[in-house]
Amino acid sequence: MTKKPMSRRSLLGMIGTVAGASAMYNAMTELGFAQESSYAGPPKLGKAKPGASVLVLGSGLAGMVAAIEMRDAGYKVQVLEYQNRAGGRNWSLYGGDTYTELGGATQHVGFDPGHYLNPGPWRIPYHHAGILHYVKRLKVQMEPFVQVNYNAYVHSTFVNNGKPRRYREVQADFHGHVAELLAKSTKQSALDTAVSKQDQEILLTALKAWGALDKNYEYKKGRETSMRRGFVKDYGGGLDSLPVFSEPVGLSETLNSYLWRAINWSHEFEYQTPLFQPKGGMGMIGKAFGAELGSLIQYNAKVTDIRQDKTGVTVTYVDAAKGGAARTARADWCVCTIPASILSQIPMNVGGRMKAAINQIPYGGSVKSGLQFKRRFWEQDDGIYGGISFTNQPNALIGYPMFDYFSDGKGVLQASQASGPGGILMSAKSPEERIKDLLDYGENIHPGNYKKEFENGVSVAWHRVPWTLGCSGQWTEAGRERHYDNLCALDGRIVLAGEHASRLPTWQEGSVVSATDAILRLHAKAMTA
Repeated sequence: MTKKPMSRRSLLGMIGTVAGASAMYNAMTELGFAQESSYAGPPKLGKAKPGASVLVLGSGLAGMVAAIEMRDAGYKVQVLEYQNRAGGRNWSLYGGDTYTELGGATQHVGFDPGHYLNPGPWRIPYHHAGILHYVKRLKVQMEPFVQVNYNAYVHSTFVNNGKPRRYREVQADFHGHVAELLAKSTKQSALDTAVSKQDQEILLTALKAWGALDKNYEYKKGRETSMRRGFVKDYGGGLDSLPVFSEPVGLSETLNSYLWRAINWSHEFEYQTPLFQPKGGMGMIGKAFGAELGSLIQYNAKVTDIRQDKTGVTVTYVDAAKGGAARTARADWCVCTIPASILSQIPMNVGGRMKAAINQIPYGGSVKSGLQFKRRFWEQDDGIYGGISFTNQPNALIGYPMFDYFSDGKGVLQASQASGPGGILMSAKSPEERIKDLLDYGENIHPGNYKKEFENGVSVAWHRVPWTLGCSGQWTEAGRERHYDNLCALDGRIVLAGEHASRLPTWQEGSVVSATDAILRLHAKAMTA
């Protein structure tokens, strides 16, 4: 039987499937196929009609973007916010803060000054130009976020006797073995005539460099592999200067460990470097927006009813802090950024299609926890400065602080970002029980330090957060196909916005681009009304 020729697309697809996006991109670059994307810039509103007004429900990022832009266009803007602060899920917890979750458990944050936990978003990719536009406009100071630290750990309770391995070792071994297999296939002409001889030679050169292969295209113990995965003993000076090379883990053990899942994550577009974080916590962005809008935001306003008629929108709300009689606010138009998980419980006279869209969006759960330790043992003992360690335990990861390096003081680790079954398991427990579990999980990665050096902690389970009942909208493919356009479409004088009304769910950028699109359409309708 004659074998079907392998096209370039099939070859690159095979490399991407087996070796991940990094290998595929490397091969594309060598073959001259890789392309870059561009950003056109944010759209601008024109001037509003004199006296035009808008109610914005929610002072998360979507609501505040809408409020700033419509204010600047000349609208009379009023923002109703359930909480006593601006930012929504753009949120940081500091020492002295108090947080009460559903069920009544109250946590008093005991972090020392300068330390914090970001329960919600904690990084901004460089290509999320929308949120970065407002960061720059509001003069929020930024610093690098370290997504990948080759010296951090990858851990599984089923591998290496439960001891963690360095990220660089796992990546080097996986890439090396895959590169060797692909190089052998190339040399044996398994990539038939559809891939030219010149392309095969270029590919061999790329695989040798990418996988740290030797002159025989093999991934073996030696200088090249140790330069990727690390040495048992590094190069030195004087008479005792020779290194000791490390021994790669075999192909079968590397594959069956499934540790390579952790290294694939950071190859995705949203996690490619550089990424950024605000100095002092992600909540600095929400604070800057809140300061910019000032008295336009009515805090502690719990919305209980949304009604529109031919001339405007009336919103009923109560004081969430003091109670008392219901109040109303009215405007010509309304931008509603209340999460669908909450909005589905509020009476609102919109059409059946929008209502059905709101009701069908499930919200994902996640548990983020911060633990303060007496000293920065991850730096002092393990040489880990920033970045993330990954584990198969329910906590999923450990995020290391990316500031104040080499300090002799304390530090706060993000001790969990648990979703899926792990998040459900942790959410079902009290904050105290979660923290106790986290100390057990952490001890498997940093033995002898996690429990000994622990001081205090806080844990936020997003399904128990009263004002969102989940961390973000989790569309299904079928749900988007049927309901997404109906959710985003104008319904009379009301338009919805937020990360759930975007194709970038969970990301702050989704909130920004959703709000921008929503107010452009609302403004266009207002100008012709």
